[in-house]
Amino acid sequence: MNSYYQISAQDLGKDAKIPLLKLGDSGEVFYEIALEMVNTIKEHNAEGKRTVFICPVGPVGQYPIFVRLVNRDRVSLKNCWFINMDEYLNDDETYIDFESPLSFHGFMNRTVYSQIDPELVMPEEQRIFPDPKDPGHVARVIEQLGGVDVAFGGIGINGHLAFNEAQDELTAEEFANLQTRVLNISRETLTSNSIGDLNGAIDAMPKKCVTIGMAQILGAKKVRLGVFRDWHRSVVRQAAYGEVTAHFPASLLQNHADAMIYLNANAAKQPF
Repeated sequence: MNSYYQISAQDLGKDAKIPLLKLGDSGEVFYEIALEMVNTIKEHNAEGKRTVFICPVGPVGQYPIFVRLVNRDRVSLKNCWFINMDEYLNDDETYIDFESPLSFHGFMNRTVYSQIDPELVMPEEQRIFPDPKDPGHVARVIEQLGGVDVAFGGIGINGHLAFNEAQDELTAEEFANLQTRVLNISRETLTSNSIGDLNGAIDAMPKKCVTIGMAQILGAKKVRLGVFRDWHRSVVRQAAYGEVTAHFPASLLQNHADAMIYLNANAAKQPF
């Protein structure tokens, strides 16, 4: 058994290879993410610069806070680009119906874009999703925009970022260079997501997805991840203290110049 599982909540963060910000409840985690989003946009707007984010649908608790702050403070998103990490696909590798409760497109439209004052929200062409029919599109957009300012996200139960599932046959360097692509979703991820999204109906979960690559995530100037679940207690320790390997994708952030994981008191607890 790896010794990092025995790191106490009090000692968690000491000598970590990825900086950890330990917070109170989940609301604090979501608030920190939302605040980083809003403050980055405000700073760039004041400087006349565009803002480019990679955005997840998981975690999602930051979005209502972000929307409230944008509307309250009249923060223009007209010079912002949101690049979503991933989306579920049908077996024929087309997007699932946007009206599906599992659709990330649908979630962003319902929870974010439609809730922001039309005078403030960015135009639709600046709301980007990876395209299963044109996987290179995201990389071209990022290159045209001059890079990603912040990649936000979470960590999956097997360490995946976006839907970049472990590939033990690859070296860490090879895995870090993976590009946007269509994938079959692992059984572990299907199980975990089905518990959270469909009350355990694993056979009703889409089996395929399109995801941005590790190259896009690791290429961002900053990476900010939020974790808060019971099983994140083990995940955050393996990410921050474990070996850098394609077996646990989040570990690759140990080599990133400006990565940080926000975690609540629950995720900080010693796993066992």
